Amino acid sequence: MVYTEKNPITESHGQEGHVVEAMMGINLYVSFPLTILIIYCVSYVVQKSQVSIIYYTNLLITNLIQICIMTTWLTRVESIITVIIYYCVMMANLYFRMCIALERYFSIMHPLLDCLGNTKSSVLVCVLVWAFCCVSVPLAMVLQEFQQLIFYAILPAPLFIFCSAQTCGALPVVTSMPTEEKKRSLGTLTLLFFNYFLGTLPTTLLHITFTQSYISWIFFLLVPFVELILFFFILYACVWCVDSTASDEEVDDECESC
Repeated sequence: MVYTEKNPITESHGQEGHVVEAMMGINLYVSFPLTILIIYCVSYVVQKSQVSIIYYTNLLITNLIQICIMTTWLTRVESIITVIIYYCVMMANLYFRMCIALERYFSIMHPLLDCLGNTKSSVLVCVLVWAFCCVSVPLAMVLQEFQQLIFYAILPAPLFIFCSAQTCGALPVVTSMPTEEKKRSLGTLTLLFFNYFLGTLPTTLLHITFTQSYISWIFFLLVPFVELILFFFILYACVWCVDSTASDEEVDDECESC
């Protein structure tokens, strides 16, 4: 395998690459502004709630970086640095999704052991994810050890399956969690599951093995749209927490006045 400076999307499909470039343009002109808007909305609302968004914020950051790199490719500015950065960020994006799935799993199955939910643990995990991706992925690409990248891409698969299956089976019998929180957890895990197995995994494996697949790249470029739905879930959860807190405070005030 010979490593080149060509970007992994627009140079892989010949004439069909024009459609892929159009999808990249949609990511730039639609996903990019929506992502910035959601970052603002979530950061504003979360100040009044107790919902942790550290993993979600890092996931948004990876999306923004990927879209910025796509912008350079659309303008035909290519270099080995942008390709390496793209793969690092793409892998970090994948592992942050895995962290979100694990966080949802622990919050439902083992709420007293929710080690991934508190702020200090979340920050530490995010730092470790960035460090791992920024060191291991470039090293594997420079040494042309592409089997390591395949392993990194496949590693989250059993975790997504396990978390989704266990959580879906346990939700009906969980009584300590509000119904709205159950719906958010189920929707989040479902989106993460299908996003991984329909978009990320097939495209990563096909590209790493130098197998061209036009349809798989279309699904992959839809990933930012799907991930934006995750942030509507977290934004809705933040608003719901704020409303619940406000209602509880009103009830307490009424009781005190009586």
